[in-house]
Amino acid sequence: MTAIVIEDGRLLLLNQDTDEERSWSLPGGKLEEGESLGEALIREVREETGVDVEVGRLLYLCDNVKAHVVHITFEARRTGGTIGNIAEGADTRPIRGVKFVDLGELSALGFSDLFVKLCREGFPGAGSYMGPKSAIGL
Repeated sequence: MTAIVIEDGRLLLLNQDTDEERSWSLPGGKLEEGESLGEALIREVREETGVDVEVGRLLYLCDNVKAHVVHITFEARRTGGTIGNIAEGADTRPIRGVKFVDLGELSALGFSDLFVKLCREGFPGAGSYMGPKSAIGL
């Protein structure tokens, strides 16, 4: 699962190796035994970015059929923490950086125009199954 944290027209991202061509991605991860989706998202965002969040709306569900993965993405609001205070060893892929990126700069980091548009518009159709990740421009 992943989090969309938009603050003052900027999106919270982390820089690490991904399965995609771009190196900047949304914070998130997998459930641990006994966790709810909300608990896992709060933990993952804190571990990967140092930011404490409150979980908001379900934004979308997407799938990656080849990898047998369902992507669940929630809106989240920052409630505290320190950007970049990353939990060492919490992620299997080293995190090189964490920052809020202006929505206008996302295309230069490899995010599609469709994804930027959805961020700007507040994800119309929130809570929907969107099909493959490409349907939201990821």
